[in-house]
Amino acid sequence: MIQYDHSVRVYYRDVDKMNIVYYSRYFEMFEEARTELLRSIGLDVTALENSGTTLPVVEAHADYKKGAGFEDELIVRTMIPELPKGKLRIEYKVLKGEELLVSGFTQHAFTNSDGNPMRAPEMILEVLLSVAESFKHSQCS
Repeated sequence: MIQYDHSVRVYYRDVDKMNIVYYSRYFEMFEEARTELLRSIGLDVTALENSGTTLPVVEAHADYKKGAGFEDELIVRTMIPELPKGKLRIEYKVLKGEELLVSGFTQHAFTNSDGNPMRAPEMILEVLLSVAESFKHSQCS
């Protein structure tokens, strides 16, 4: 498993009339955290796209437990639980301190620059495997 924690502050633009984060904003947080996770492990999204690989979202889901409010400081814990076979699954937990507010996932296809499905490129699999091994060893130490 690969994990990355991304900090987010809730701004006024993020909340609804009831002063809680509007539900669709969590998907924006997921996207931001996912981009930072990939960048942190050497899979910059722009570089991937320039090399001819895109990762469109083909499924997205969120379970809402409790709403965040204006000026809350949140952590979006982003995880790649396993190496992709046909699709890449990324899981998310939005936390306020230790309290779980939202959990969810996105599923990504691998496509070429023409939008046609393809297998996960070897380079991506190698990076994910290497980082997963490093993460596993750091958890054991």
